[in-house]
Amino acid sequence: MKILYISYDGMTDALGRSQVIPYLVGLSEKGHTIHIISCEKKTVSQVERDDVADILSKNQIQWHPLSFSVQPPFLSKVKDVVKIRRKALQLHRKQNFDIVHCRSYIAALAGLELKLKHNVRFVFDMRGFWADERIDGNIWNLKNPIYKIVYNYFKKKEKLFFQHADAVVSLTRSGKDVIENIFGEQTAQKITVIPCCVDTELFSRESISQDRISELKRKLGLTDNSFVLSYLGSVGTWYLLDEMLLFFKKLKTRFPDARFLFISGDNPSDIKTKAAEAGIDPLDIIVERVAREAVPSYLLISDASVFFIKPVFSKKASSPTKQAEIMSMGIPVICNSGVGDTEKIFSDNGAGLVLKDFSETEMERGVKELDKILQLDPVQIRNKAIRLFSLDDGVEKYHTIYTEIMK
Repeated sequence: MKILYISYDGMTDALGRSQVIPYLVGLSEKGHTIHIISCEKKTVSQVERDDVADILSKNQIQWHPLSFSVQPPFLSKVKDVVKIRRKALQLHRKQNFDIVHCRSYIAALAGLELKLKHNVRFVFDMRGFWADERIDGNIWNLKNPIYKIVYNYFKKKEKLFFQHADAVVSLTRSGKDVIENIFGEQTAQKITVIPCCVDTELFSRESISQDRISELKRKLGLTDNSFVLSYLGSVGTWYLLDEMLLFFKKLKTRFPDARFLFISGDNPSDIKTKAAEAGIDPLDIIVERVAREAVPSYLLISDASVFFIKPVFSKKASSPTKQAEIMSMGIPVICNSGVGDTEKIFSDNGAGLVLKDFSETEMERGVKELDKILQLDPVQIRNKAIRLFSLDDGVEKYHTIYTEIMK
């Protein structure tokens, strides 16, 4: 089948590398002819662009990168939408696509047009309640009349996306339940749940030697006895740095030699300043920016890994990529409730610990429970990740969607 995959996220972005390209490579191997339209940041180096282009070319995937506009606000987004729609129509005239697969709402604007005007099968891969995320993340303020107009516009489009999509992909069962409550059973029947999956071959402790771990510990100034709590990814908007630092501060009462390792591209001084404000010695904070291929090694230094996400409405549809990657390494996770399917995933206490809220009492409970999760079998945690977040399963589900909607 001929597939046009549209993403506003760039293929050179971290999400593009981890949550788009691996799926599309798998689908190409199943015989689908795939073209990608994506918007790439101008700050990305030519080396990174060439690397992505090489991966896609080797897998017979055609890439049509557009530039991601930043300024002026609003008008830049309108400009990008116009570019995406124009490119999609231009490619369709040449390729006569069977399916347009749209990642999130901006991409779906072009996909909906191909569906309504050219009867191309339309897959709405929603990724989350995008317009509501703008509100919940304080990116848009509804008191501003412009933001209110834009929000209402996308909520109307959201209804059309669900109505006209031949298939819908939700990252979580919780998100699917919300959609069914709002849009009804007929829409829910079109939904397939595919969480953010993980490359279990890359995120595996099997290929990482003890010498490599010892080398990294020496580099970071850690001893073999140091307790290491890790955090993977950028902080801010959804990921609650203040609350995670508070948890670490409580953890220090149980493990005085503990260090907090941020595997992140964020500015180290910003994180250390926040730590100092919270009464934490900045020397206990380590911030390392590492290439994706090195992330598994750095994760394996940690005894446990934490992420706290703002528990708001839009996050019911969220499936944190880091969750699958950490579990695939066999590392216990500490997270909070109210996000996606987190409570269901950790309901058996077989992979980590879920905090009900961010009160000091609940965090102290979490610290007391650490002994239990530190005794969890890494193989058991990894097997759960393979069962829930297998990339192969994700590819197979997308392949099934394509096959079914073309019947």
